[in-house]
Amino acid sequence: MKWLGLRRLLERPDPQEPGPRVFRAEAFGGIVQLAKPRALVFVDRDRARFLGYDGDRRWNGAETALGERPLSAPLEAHLQLTNRCGASCSGCYTAATPQGAAGEWGPGDWKRAIDALAEMGVFHLALGGGESAALPWLGEIAAHARSRGMIPNLTTSGLDGIGELLDIVHLFGQVNVSIDGVGPIYATVRGFDGFARADEAIRLLREKKREIGLNTVVTRHNFDHLADIFRYARWRRLSEIELLRFKPSGRGVGSYPELACTSEQHLALWPTLKRLLRRNPYRVRLDCSFTPMIACHDVDAGQMAQLAVYGCTGGDFLVAARATGTLTACSFAAPPLGKPRVDQIAEYWTQEDAFGPFREWRRAREPCTSCTYHPLCRGGCRVVSSHVLGDPALPDPECPRVVAHAKRVTLPLLR
Repeated sequence: MKWLGLRRLLERPDPQEPGPRVFRAEAFGGIVQLAKPRALVFVDRDRARFLGYDGDRRWNGAETALGERPLSAPLEAHLQLTNRCGASCSGCYTAATPQGAAGEWGPGDWKRAIDALAEMGVFHLALGGGESAALPWLGEIAAHARSRGMIPNLTTSGLDGIGELLDIVHLFGQVNVSIDGVGPIYATVRGFDGFARADEAIRLLREKKREIGLNTVVTRHNFDHLADIFRYARWRRLSEIELLRFKPSGRGVGSYPELACTSEQHLALWPTLKRLLRRNPYRVRLDCSFTPMIACHDVDAGQMAQLAVYGCTGGDFLVAARATGTLTACSFAAPPLGKPRVDQIAEYWTQEDAFGPFREWRRAREPCTSCTYHPLCRGGCRVVSSHVLGDPALPDPECPRVVAHAKRVTLPLLR
């Protein structure tokens, strides 16, 4: 649905509107979850009142702008249910192995964590691994999330557990299969040829469910082949493409020099996507760490804010948990000091130093200090800054504006 249509829907406090609403109050107003279209919409206090909502204790103080403080709870939690996977992808962000990690949680532990997240008002769960589709209790976890009012989504490699997944796929809001290239490009990126198996998994899943999409990690080897990904998604009638930035995490630390996009590719990302979308109108979701690659082309900041295009929101809009239950700011980040568990999130969330540098993005350094996009970009990817510069608080070294600042050159405007 176009933005204007979504706005019109929020201007109509009609109890017969399509799909139920869920509301969570925030200091700035609140967040409305719509079922049709699927969306989380940020509204100020006046709009929330107009829609019939009450902020209760969260509106006792002065109204603050979105971004001035962390949300009352994450919007989404990324749960790595297991670190077991036999694929051995060269860039695996968790360094998954067939044996998994010592001390991995079981279904009882994850249900307790889901209860804690539900009590805070988390809207969505993103379940992954390792390969969570191979877990015999995955359906049990998804059903429990549903019973607590949260929508579970799943990412799978499509290489294992598909037979079992077909029986429970209805429990998920969205299922994305990880495909980093079509045909031989898949093997170039992942280090082995698994495309045919992943493609068959997509075919089978799509026969059962409409909301099947792709997760594609953008690398220097598949960047010039993104058009193939778009054509493939259209051919298989998939519901979305999610493009992810390659980050130095897990086995990806070792393969980062080989797989990370070049500066020229990062600068060309937004013009490339615009061309692809003109030819293949599609629902595309971009990793939050790609925000600097959009902002560097002087995209309208107001429109970005209106569409909730933000940079690193780890420890704020989202959190993650390792297979052992350890809470992290995002799926790629190291655990905070003290290694809190995800079922302890309510207590940890309000601590002054929670998530360390992930919440300290407002303490900007140049060129972020003078950048008008900083309130949206938030300084870029902390994981990349930590790996490349040794300090997660420094500006993202792959941001085109940061690269240009370091070279003291002017960014070219690509169309």
